[in-house]
Amino acid sequence: CFYSVISKRGNIIMTEECVKGNLYIVSGPSGAGKGTIVKRLLEIDDTVALSISCTTRAPRNHETDGVHYYFLSKQEFEDMIAKGEFLEYADVFGNYYGTPLPKVEERLAEGKNVLLEIDVVGAMLVKDKRPDAKLIFIMPPSFEELERRLRGRRTESEEQIKTRLSKAQAEMNRSDEYDYVVLNDEVETAAQKIKAIIQENYGK
Repeated sequence: CFYSVISKRGNIIMTEECVKGNLYIVSGPSGAGKGTIVKRLLEIDDTVALSISCTTRAPRNHETDGVHYYFLSKQEFEDMIAKGEFLEYADVFGNYYGTPLPKVEERLAEGKNVLLEIDVVGAMLVKDKRPDAKLIFIMPPSFEELERRLRGRRTESEEQIKTRLSKAQAEMNRSDEYDYVVLNDEVETAAQKIKAIIQENYGK
C-alpha cells in the first residue's frame, strides 16, 4: 500500500492506495533450475512473495510449519477441499499437496506479486480458476543439457532418470501454453528477465 498526505485549503487529507499484486505460476521440467531462479528472484525483487503449499505429509527435520509448508492432518486438508479453499491440489504417493487460496488472496491484497512454483498440470488447473494468472515456463538451454544436469545429481537410478526425462519432454512440449518462456542458460539473467516481466505487469 502507498500512503500520501494532501494539503487542500488548509486541510490535511490522508489517502491510502493499495495496488493489488498479480499471480504468477512458474513451471518447468525437473533440472531446469526453477528453484534456484525463484530463490534469486526473491532476493532481487521485494514485491514478490512465494506461495507456501499445504501438505499432509510429516515435516522433515529441517522444515518449519508456515515456512516450508503448512502441515495439516488429512481431515483438515479434506475439510479445505470441501470448502473450495484450494487453487489446486493433488494426491502424491498418498499425501495431499495443495495451494491455499485464502493465503494467496491475502498476499495479493497486500500488493504482493505471488509466485506459485508448480508443475504443468497444476498450472493449468490454476489458470482455469484464475484466468488472470500469468504463466512463466522455465526452459533449459537444451534437452541434452537437462539430461546432463539430472545425471550430474547422482541421486537417482537409470530408470528414474529416464522417467524424469520422458516427463520433461512432455512438459516442454506444452510450453506454448504459457504466457512467457524464459531460457535458463544463466541464473542471474533468467531471474532478471522474470523481474522485468513482473515490473511490466505490476498494477495492471
